[in-house]
Amino acid sequence: MIKAYKYCLSPTTNQKEQFMQHIGACRFTYNWALEQKIKSYEKNKTNLSRFDLQYMVVHNLKKENVWLTEVNSQSLLNSLINLESAFTKFFREKKGFPKFKSRKNRVQSFHVPQYYTVNFENNTIKFPKIGLVKAKLHRKFEGTLKTATVSMNNVGQFYISISVDDGKEIPTKQPFDESTTVGIDVGIKHFATLSDGTKVENPRYLQNSSQKLSVLQRRLSRKQKGSSNRNKARIAVAKQHLKISNQRNDFLHKTTSKLIRENQAIAVETLNVEGMLKNYNLAKSISDVSWSEFFRQLEYKAEWYGKTVLRIGRFEPSTKICSVCGYYNREITLSVREWKCPECNTVHDRDINAANNIKTFALQKQNLLTVGTTG
Repeated sequence: MIKAYKYCLSPTTNQKEQFMQHIGACRFTYNWALEQKIKSYEKNKTNLSRFDLQYMVVHNLKKENVWLTEVNSQSLLNSLINLESAFTKFFREKKGFPKFKSRKNRVQSFHVPQYYTVNFENNTIKFPKIGLVKAKLHRKFEGTLKTATVSMNNVGQFYISISVDDGKEIPTKQPFDESTTVGIDVGIKHFATLSDGTKVENPRYLQNSSQKLSVLQRRLSRKQKGSSNRNKARIAVAKQHLKISNQRNDFLHKTTSKLIRENQAIAVETLNVEGMLKNYNLAKSISDVSWSEFFRQLEYKAEWYGKTVLRIGRFEPSTKICSVCGYYNREITLSVREWKCPECNTVHDRDINAANNIKTFALQKQNLLTVGTTG
């Protein structure tokens, strides 16, 4: 299996300049290659391949821009691979035409395909063209080093993400049944409601920090553009956003790990999060709970540990069906948090009922439950 490990780097002032030089050179190469592809198609209706661009970089671009020779050549050529991947995604998904990169982007990065070494004893990583850089290697790993990505966030902190092939095979899926499966209904009032009745509270990190964030943003707006004080205020805002992001990621990792550890299978809904974000009344709250990242973590952690994630369709009426008798209640609206079934007189908590239905629908799809079985 290939796993990624992320570490914080502590470069010297000179090494920071070299990192920035690599980032700028890779951005320059990417933008140049994108421009060449656009011009070639507009002029001759021809598509330049990655290998055509690679030849032009080595024989033309580097000679015209000698400063590019000071940067690791493999990192430059990897920019062409990234561009090719962007075009492949564009043609397959029919959206998101590749854009020119800007130095104002929130995260700046460059790839180190090979020839870097990690020393856990000295807490250092050796980079080509840069040398030994101190790092906080808090977790050890074993396996074959693959590519690495050095990134800088908008606070000015440097990180490295290392992909490692540990040589292990992906475990086979463990068998599951009704007793070892849990249904999850995500929401805003409660982050997640489980079919066993457990409710995970929504931490609301963004909402809880909104007052402090507003003060920092107000200070930033009052600073003169281009001044050092404005840059300090910008970093203060960025640090607050980074804190919120770290809190959210920590919560998601702990929650998903607990769910994967305690269950053999997890049933969830397929949500159109992108469409839901168009509701301006709920967009901020939906962004704060980060459902897409929650589902993504469940998926890859389930692969790691041989567990199963079951998905039901986005149009399944999990909220409006009684999980006991199957009665369909058309009167349920978003404001209704509790309702009584007129057929079997069962009083339902809206979210627990939905979680039970999600579990039932998923198991029926796997032919592990017959129609009419309760969740």
